[in-house]
Amino acid sequence: MWIWILFILIIIVVLLILIYVGYYNRIIRMENRIDNSWAQIDVQLRRRAELIPNLMETVKGYMKHEKEVLENVTKARTALMSAKTPQENIDADNMLTGALKTLFAVAENYPDLKANQNFLNLQDELTNTENKIAYSRQHFNDSVLAFNNTIETFPGLWFAKRMGRKTREMLQIPEATKEVPQVKF
Repeated sequence: MWIWILFILIIIVVLLILIYVGYYNRIIRMENRIDNSWAQIDVQLRRRAELIPNLMETVKGYMKHEKEVLENVTKARTALMSAKTPQENIDADNMLTGALKTLFAVAENYPDLKANQNFLNLQDELTNTENKIAYSRQHFNDSVLAFNNTIETFPGLWFAKRMGRKTREMLQIPEATKEVPQVKF
């Protein structure tokens, strides 16, 4: 009789250990997925920042008197390249997004520039990169959502507390960068 009770207790302990290891590994994998998602966003932000000097050189010849627009793009690019933390990266990216929107809105007023093949190629590259950034942001937020759901529901909540894990923040785009820039001459 005692052997059966001991056998059942051993099975319960082994089961609890397996469940703990399973949740531990699941939480670690999810955190790694979030870190990888952020790295993909960072790669695309850097790619976009590297395209900016080429775009600027192409645009400069056509937009001599639009100095402020070009300076804003340059400042935003510099901020992005020097960002150290994810929040600094997000803030610099939002600043760069707004500056690029203004640049392209101003460029609409220059027919020769709009027809320039280099400008069109760079605009296509930036559009492609923007799409990749949007996808990467979505993947990041999906990863954060899955992680947060896991550690905020039972039994993941119990395991996450023992592991010292806390919820992660999703990326959000400030309302100011969603607005269409107004160009006035």
